[in-house]
Amino acid sequence: MEVDIVEILKSMVNQQASDAHFKVGRCPVFRIKKDLIISGFSVMTNKDIEKIAYFMMKERHRKDFEKKSEVDFSYQLPDVGRFRVNIFRQRGDVGIVMRIVKTKIPGFEDLMLPPIFQKIAGLNYGIVLVTGSSSQGKSTTLAAMINYINSVKKAHIMTIEDPIEYIYEDKQSLINQREIGLDTESFNQALRHVIRQDPDIILIGEMRDAETFQTALAAAETGHLVFSTLHASDTAQVVDRILDFFPHAQHSMVRMQLSFNLRAVTCQRLMPRVDGLGVVPAVEVMIINPTVQKILRENKTERLSQTLHSFAEEGMLSFNQSLVNLIKANLISLETGLANTSNPEALKMNLKGIYLDEDRRILGE
Repeated sequence: MEVDIVEILKSMVNQQASDAHFKVGRCPVFRIKKDLIISGFSVMTNKDIEKIAYFMMKERHRKDFEKKSEVDFSYQLPDVGRFRVNIFRQRGDVGIVMRIVKTKIPGFEDLMLPPIFQKIAGLNYGIVLVTGSSSQGKSTTLAAMINYINSVKKAHIMTIEDPIEYIYEDKQSLINQREIGLDTESFNQALRHVIRQDPDIILIGEMRDAETFQTALAAAETGHLVFSTLHASDTAQVVDRILDFFPHAQHSMVRMQLSFNLRAVTCQRLMPRVDGLGVVPAVEVMIINPTVQKILRENKTERLSQTLHSFAEEGMLSFNQSLVNLIKANLISLETGLANTSNPEALKMNLKGIYLDEDRRILGE
């Protein structure tokens, strides 16, 4: 069985797949450039997948899986790669999804992120949220930020992750990485002690509940810089997602705390490149300036979208403008942009008179 999983993962890496899916009654399926591709391996039984799962799991993972029917962890295969693993049950059978974690941490330019990300990474205190839906590159963007800080600043960075994906080597900074289930019992357990560990910067893998967020607020209020991720479709939705952690009676207080401690929110969606060479992020960026603080306090989040346009000189960026930039740069197609915008007419208006393809069509003519 060890040979089988090694060969499958070698094939996954060689084909530059991002994910491998194992489902009973199917051969392994790879995700390559956002498409699901059937591999050339044999159809798998539940017994086959169970053997792979238990081969990769350590004792603590097995206990979690047998108790909860799902578990997350990282798996290192020497000379092949490092993988983020999720094992779960579906219709009583075992299923596995594995995502390759690149050992080289990309920089902002590699990820094609706008220059404002470097400025955000250089903040000294407050909360920075990197948001988006699942599998949109949030963890990689966060890793690029931490690696940038590591290169330019002498700081003590504590990370709390589930699981650890990227491994950092100390450069200018001192970095300690703690994994849930291996180094600490839970996010909340780790966060209760993190201030006593003398951090300058804290990375929380994901904002999951009110207690996690309140601890992040407390750290920000005492002068620490806190990075985390959150699932949201755009920057405006972030506020609502955070408020959902709390009873309605506390919403005014939480909005006030956000206005004082939130420093920046980014949201990203990965788009297929027009040349077929992978994906590129469309990014929305909200910097918390006095205008945004007032909007947060007064609960007028419907005004945030217009605010992003009004403060472009500060590095703020809306999804629509990001799509316009990508289309003008011929990185994504017009069709991709229109399929991913919430305001197609505004997108078309911003693209009038621009050549869009090899046929030299001009939008609006």
